[in-house]
Amino acid sequence: MAKPLRVDELWNDRIVQSLNGLEYGSVQIVVHDGRIVQIERTERKRFEAEAARRNAANIQPRSASN
Repeated sequence: MAKPLRVDELWNDRIVQSLNGLEYGSVQIVVHDGRIVQIERTERKRFEAEAARRNAANIQPRSASN
């Protein structure tokens, strides 16, 4: 039978700190023997919209003489 997980205020604060400012990514909570032992934060930075805008600005329309 699994042990009940107890999360105190310290772990609550750590989890919230890991989530603050995260736009894209994940927060993984690692539990061993019914206790939180680790928090992993993976953050992604996305630049597609910015790159697409830059590419669109660099594309010049073809003139009718070509």
